[in-house]
Amino acid sequence: MNIKTFIKSVSMLPPHIAVLAKGSTGVGKSHIFHQIAKGLGLPIIDRRLAQMTEGDLIGLPKLEDEVTRFFGVDWFIRACNEPVVLFLDELNRATPEVQQCAFQIVLDRELNGNKLHPETRVFAAINEGASYQVNEMGPALKRRFWVSELIPTVDDWLVWAKSTGNIDPLMIAFIDKERKHLNYEGANFEPGKVYPTPASWHRFDETLKHCKREPYKLLNDEEYAEGVKFIGNKGRIPEGFLALGSGFIGEEAADTFLAFIEDYENAIKATDILNNYKKIKNKLEALTHDRHASNVENIIDWLSTNEVTIPQSKNGAAYILELPKELLTHFFSTLLRQSNRGNTQKFNKILNKPFRDAVEASHKNETK
Repeated sequence: MNIKTFIKSVSMLPPHIAVLAKGSTGVGKSHIFHQIAKGLGLPIIDRRLAQMTEGDLIGLPKLEDEVTRFFGVDWFIRACNEPVVLFLDELNRATPEVQQCAFQIVLDRELNGNKLHPETRVFAAINEGASYQVNEMGPALKRRFWVSELIPTVDDWLVWAKSTGNIDPLMIAFIDKERKHLNYEGANFEPGKVYPTPASWHRFDETLKHCKREPYKLLNDEEYAEGVKFIGNKGRIPEGFLALGSGFIGEEAADTFLAFIEDYENAIKATDILNNYKKIKNKLEALTHDRHASNVENIIDWLSTNEVTIPQSKNGAAYILELPKELLTHFFSTLLRQSNRGNTQKFNKILNKPFRDAVEASHKNETK
């Protein structure tokens, strides 16, 4: 199941239905549950069961009225006193004793007499596959969940990366172009070899921010780049970049990303076209079909969150009219589906007739 469908489905479940997400490491299961909790307006209590013993769940014994009872642990008592998302990660790496405690939480929504708040939601996540050292989960436990295998798409990651407003634009552009490098999907993992995952790209981005090596800022902000040593054939690669990348996403993905950055002068932003089409027209004419298709997607993305001016719409339309008809029809049909009617109206005056002519011509070719 892709991420968008998963999030939508989970939000439709009643609070007492526990959720189990299966998936390979690094696809972002933990982050997705944090995102869901935020959307529900609930705080999240995140516990790694692989690092716990049964005492970490049931608490410490105490003598009360000549019988032994247990002091409930603080985080579980909180989940009983107020609505929260209780996220139990690495459930199938927990010991059998801890899994039995989780079984009572999932099945009875209580532990040692402490009942969960009616609006508290229980989410869990596991890694599955021959590459992981896990403990088998009993079928009685697994069937108590609403279960889904998470198979995130590249588009899922791109939507998330753009929505954060914090992932380096060149990293986003690279993943959009070289989609195979987002997540390793080979049948076999070589021991000791580093492979890219959505999570490792995120950590790589965080590290680049920490050490002032963000590619987009380095190549567009002289003040930010001050003091940074550049290497590479075109002097565009910040020193240490390859070593950092190899440790997070592997050598192959890091090398390809470096080549993409070195070729950055050919990259064109949506605003370059919308604001300065005449000035960069010669540069645009030298691009390949794939580059034009990427430019069209960038303009569509920009229009989804921005209000276009009349001069910008004229520049954008002039560029679109120079492209192959399939890119024209894709651009205009996508624009018609967007909610910003103002943007649609401004482009409509120029592109409506060419769009209809292109669609009609396409129908004629199909009937021949």
